[in-house]
Amino acid sequence: MTYQPVIPTGGVAGWRFLQRTYDTQLESFSTSNVNQRETQYFLDNIGKVDSAEDLVSDRRLLQVALGAFGLEEDINNRYFIQKILSDGTQADDALANRLADSRYSAFADAFGFGPGDTPKTGSSAEMEKIVQDNLVAGFEIAVGESDDSMRIALYTQHTLSELAAGDGTEDAKWFELMSLPPLRSMMETALGLPSSFAQLDIDKQLEVFKDKLSRATGSGDLSQFTDPEAVADLTDRYLARDQINQLQSTISPAQTALILLGG
Repeated sequence: MTYQPVIPTGGVAGWRFLQRTYDTQLESFSTSNVNQRETQYFLDNIGKVDSAEDLVSDRRLLQVALGAFGLEEDINNRYFIQKILSDGTQADDALANRLADSRYSAFADAFGFGPGDTPKTGSSAEMEKIVQDNLVAGFEIAVGESDDSMRIALYTQHTLSELAAGDGTEDAKWFELMSLPPLRSMMETALGLPSSFAQLDIDKQLEVFKDKLSRATGSGDLSQFTDPEAVADLTDRYLARDQINQLQSTISPAQTALILLGG
């Protein structure tokens, strides 16, 4: 049986509870019978995998591998995933390098099946990291079944800071953020941008994102999110706006105003 995360309420209050109980709840989720069984299967068998074809041929191994990168929805796209893995990332025209979503290049790098690469499936440390990342991602999915905004908030805690600390220009970091659906959704909501915003030209989106973030935090640079406090402030802003949006979708503006004033 899989552990179901406990989230007693939404918004910032629910987030505070989830933060306080995160380690305990993640441990309970990770040690549930289903997750222990799939984790052990992966660790027992991944060392026998020498190629992209081997990995995609074993659905149980592939489920864990994809899950570690939030790509679990590609489980049935075997040819596509095999191409991602077998191309690797060293060549500019490798499939992963031609996709906007940077998770695919990270996925290809993690296994090392491309030309000129060395397979990493024999490294226990590397594969244990895959297992742990899959459990964290799986926990986030389970949280999302109760409250999707909490899932996005959890994802933001590690992904945004990693992106902010990465190499590349500020514009490159923004374009990477825009390619990651959970981070993009979080930033749009936190900055009060409408759903139609994504229809604008990509360079215009970049301009608006940077301007809105600067107005909200004093800087349009994503590098500010190497500071955990900056990530925490943005998360609170996101959850507060998301809760307001949910209220406005179900009750009148006047009722929303009264509730917020009363709170």
